[in-house]
Amino acid sequence: MNPIQFYKCLSDETRLRSMLLIYLENELCVCELMVALDESQPKVSRHLALLRNCGLLTDRRQGQWVYYKINAALPKWALTALAETATNNTKFMSINQQRLNDMGDRPERTVACC
Repeated sequence: MNPIQFYKCLSDETRLRSMLLIYLENELCVCELMVALDESQPKVSRHLALLRNCGLLTDRRQGQWVYYKINAALPKWALTALAETATNNTKFMSINQQRLNDMGDRPERTVACC
């Protein structure tokens, strides 16, 4: 991945906030992002698909839920950029994190076994 592709994929506010929330939470599903971002399911799903197609996210299915996670194969500089942005912009992300923390009935995650 080159820097132009990386930053173009994050140039939309919904995609940037989604990536930062996923980075901070380790993984999230569409329903959690819908609440945190206060956006519709089609909009969130469309942006997640674009991030996955860019190679920034990976996904896994657990029952009816699809969970999105930062792609561990991203170059170190890209992971560092996400980490620095997430940890140094708490005010930017505070409303989204508060909505997520206030969300009831979040899907249960199971630990993948061997």
